[in-house]
Amino acid sequence: MADPTETPPSLRELTTYLLSRTGKDARTRLAESLAADGLRLYHHAALAALADLGPHTQRELAARLRLDPSDLAKAADLLAARGWIDRTRDPADRRRLTLTLTAAGRTRLAGLQAEARALQDAFLAPLDPAERAVLHGLLLRLHAGAAPQ
Repeated sequence: MADPTETPPSLRELTTYLLSRTGKDARTRLAESLAADGLRLYHHAALAALADLGPHTQRELAARLRLDPSDLAKAADLLAARGWIDRTRDPADRRRLTLTLTAAGRTRLAGLQAEARALQDAFLAPLDPAERAVLHGLLLRLHAGAAPQ
């Protein structure tokens, strides 16, 4: 009898299917790791964006991360409650909140990045370093080509 978990050959021939399935498996592993600390992928993404690109208004960060503004507002609530970001009101527009990474947030982000790299290394273990570099380069090209217009 055939292996019930084996992917049908016609699906293995579709690169888009393999990308989707592999991406889902990788995302699940990372999401499970974050969930152990009560976090979601967008919490990590928000901290990384603030570290890499500096303060953002809440609306700008939602747009950059392609998140619904209400989801980012909930994420910002948790990140602020944990002391990882500061939220300040714009004196010119009291509805506008600017998010800034704190020193504690930078420390937590370093831990999250280390965890993500360890998961990545385990996930990419079937590939040698040269293959990983090629895959990364190809994915960067696909990512750039898939960006919203």
